[in-house]
Amino acid sequence: MMHRFTHVVTAALICTFAVSHSANAAEADADAANPSGVDATSSSRLLGVMPNYMTVDSSHVTVQTTHDAYKAASLSTFDPFVYATVGAMTMMGSGSGDSYATRYSRAFADNAIGNFMTSAVVPSLTGEDSRYYRRGTGGVWSRLAYAASRSVVTRTLSGGTAFNISEIGGNAAAASLSNLYYSPADRTVSATAARWGTQVAWDTLANELKEFWPDIHAMMHRR
Repeated sequence: MMHRFTHVVTAALICTFAVSHSANAAEADADAANPSGVDATSSSRLLGVMPNYMTVDSSHVTVQTTHDAYKAASLSTFDPFVYATVGAMTMMGSGSGDSYATRYSRAFADNAIGNFMTSAVVPSLTGEDSRYYRRGTGGVWSRLAYAASRSVVTRTLSGGTAFNISEIGGNAAAASLSNLYYSPADRTVSATAARWGTQVAWDTLANELKEFWPDIHAMMHRR
């Protein structure tokens, strides 16, 4: 029964989010070159393959609309790379007696809910800009510290700074919602907190990669 419930929840999530994805997929290529939509800088892929629709250079600031936030969350969630990555991580993860399909469904749902909560749902309620603003200048250590700090400090739509409710609260909400489809043994406070902490840690590491990937890319192509 738990397996069926997991599939039902995931199917509902996919259907709901796919509506936004289908409506915007045809515009994705145009937006990659049009700053009025998904910024060209933010849509360049990390390591050449990882979707990166939520990064802008501090010198190139455009207002993030609610539409843009949901669009970027949709593109990031349903990017082809994500399906393969979730599959690989599910395969490498430790088994809990559940089938591969069940574990994949949970992992995909975790990623989808987390993306939408932190990138679109919560920011639209708090007035936060959910994008990562790349500094791009300064010493390595100061930039490392800056990138890590963006998990707790964020930019507001009015241009100020504030505690990053979208990241911390959004991931907490996502971890709590995941208890709807996890087994009873994985619905404990400690298990829920572990999922929340893991996602915040992953997002922090992603910020570091967003900050330094253009530098790494330039060094790789330097002749």
